[in-house]
Amino acid sequence: MSDSEHDASVLGKRSRNGQDAEEHSDKQETEERHDPMDADDDDDDVGPMPMPAELEGPVAKKKRKVLPHEKLYLDHLPNADRYHKSFMHRDVINFCVMTKTEFLVTTSVDGIVKLWKKQDQGIEFVKLYRAHLAPVVSVSASADGQLFASVAEDGSAKVFDVINFDMINMLKLGYTPHACCWVHKRGQAMGILAVSERTTGTIRLYDGRGDGKPLEIIETLHRFPVHIMTYSDRYDCVVSADEGGFVEYWQPLEPFELPRNVHGLWDYKSETDLYEFKKTKSIPTCISLSPDSTHFATFSLPDRQIRIFSFLTGKLTRRYDESLAAIQEMQQAGTAIYKVEDMEFGRRLATERELELPGPDGRIPGMWINAVWDESGSFVIYPTLLGIKVVNTVTNRVVRLLGKDETVRFMNMTLYQGAPAKKGRSTVAAVASSNPLLAEKSIRDPTLVCTGYKRPRFYMFTRSAPEDDKSGDRDIFNERPTREEQSIASSTPALKGGPSPLANSATIHTTLGDMHLRLFPQQAPKAVENFVGHARSGYFEGVIFHRVIPKFMIQTGDPLGDGTGGTSIWGDEFEDEFSDDLKHDRPYTVSMANAGPGTNGSQFFITTNATPWLDKKHTIFGRVLSGLEVVHAIENVKTNKMDKPYEDIKIVNIDIE
Repeated sequence: MSDSEHDASVLGKRSRNGQDAEEHSDKQETEERHDPMDADDDDDDVGPMPMPAELEGPVAKKKRKVLPHEKLYLDHLPNADRYHKSFMHRDVINFCVMTKTEFLVTTSVDGIVKLWKKQDQGIEFVKLYRAHLAPVVSVSASADGQLFASVAEDGSAKVFDVINFDMINMLKLGYTPHACCWVHKRGQAMGILAVSERTTGTIRLYDGRGDGKPLEIIETLHRFPVHIMTYSDRYDCVVSADEGGFVEYWQPLEPFELPRNVHGLWDYKSETDLYEFKKTKSIPTCISLSPDSTHFATFSLPDRQIRIFSFLTGKLTRRYDESLAAIQEMQQAGTAIYKVEDMEFGRRLATERELELPGPDGRIPGMWINAVWDESGSFVIYPTLLGIKVVNTVTNRVVRLLGKDETVRFMNMTLYQGAPAKKGRSTVAAVASSNPLLAEKSIRDPTLVCTGYKRPRFYMFTRSAPEDDKSGDRDIFNERPTREEQSIASSTPALKGGPSPLANSATIHTTLGDMHLRLFPQQAPKAVENFVGHARSGYFEGVIFHRVIPKFMIQTGDPLGDGTGGTSIWGDEFEDEFSDDLKHDRPYTVSMANAGPGTNGSQFFITTNATPWLDKKHTIFGRVLSGLEVVHAIENVKTNKMDKPYEDIKIVNIDIE
């Protein structure tokens, strides 16, 4: 079981003959089917024998496993390729947790805790707490969603009443904590918080509303520091893992041993596969229980395996290989679920290696990576180099890949699937009616919330694409600028009076329709001034889209129509303007075309896909907000070998607003 190449449950590379890895799992059954043939073999026979007459006839193919109601389950999961919205903290976000009471809690390394409330569509900010003076190292929400706790390197634990969004207790631990977990059943009066110590294997139990004195001290369970704990409300059992690779089950009652009242639970650890991490010299980064506690999923470093265990038997039921060696091999062989452009793949690979290296604070960023289950317990969702994979654990198939074109490396995740509670009473007639307003209210808004590597933002994947929102940019600036940012803004010279050479928006009228642009005069003032000047003078009128490459970009702005002409409003080429705020991380980005550094003229292009390799090479000065169908209509026209459309598509004129 420890060798991945002999394990039928490893999902990663496809076999060369096209069969899935799971078709190899009934090896024993196949051998039994061929036993009669082996018995009839004679030592004098050399080479393959013809099929015996009694075995002739059609051979029954093995049926693929099917998950009943798979489409219904998938309808209750996010499906957009790109994240819909993102919100800010001041510093890098490390944890996000969605509670049973429909609150989202996010924490950052600067000790800030933010509470957000899930609405019918999207989320709403509720409250911010400067909870800790040091990085938050672990968080936990209780099984009933009423309580939330965070522990930090400053040796403190903070307890929050989630529904009333209030901090109700502060515990001074007297040691550096490593992990925390609520270990009481739903409806229990006393909230019990388990906290582990960073330097030893000791676990202490506290009353969440108490005075900070431990109720119990558990010293004999683990020999190494415990960095993960998770609690099963169904079995009243804690599963914990330490840095030595040992996994333990224990009940949060004396004598803190394996629960004895759970029917079917393993008796001896030697019967289980819980020594798997010790055998492979790996450490789990998460233990995620399925909604019914029948299974739990883990991700581990440095072997980068997703393992799924049966809770009762402790047996390994699935293993998915996400190691860098396997991903590189599939990328080179072209068998990966998604082919990444080579330059971008190299960048992502470098980021993956960084995840295993200790940061300035001595902590390994990869330890924040987790996996989550959907409400049916049939799909496991986890972040990878290629994007966020949604894997059907019954059929062993990747059914969705979210965020594959985003430049963010997603890390810690939490999933919301429940429908918001309906306010007010409904009559039978109202429920039975086909009122579209009532039907709209009952629609779910499944949301996957993710943190990003070295990002002070969390990202929300829903069933809505970013372009469905007409309000503007999907990255919400919900934090005030820092003093440094304010000083930079105030030092920028103010524009003189008279008609402004800059603008914030424009509309390009083409022979195929209109495209509405948002311009960025703050980040690219010269490029915007050049574009606005040409637009007002009529320079672009009648100019064709001379270069069109599907899934890449559409280019225009050359009065000669062959890509060799065009000058700036000043008559000379002008310099590039690069900003860390603007990247080619999404389609519909408007950038200057050039022939090298500092050679901008009048030509510009609009991307139709994420093109991160163009960052710091082409000046971004706008984005298309609406009229996206026009962009794709131009992208999909027939072109010749020089990428020039057979039928001219022209700019009629450009309105500056």
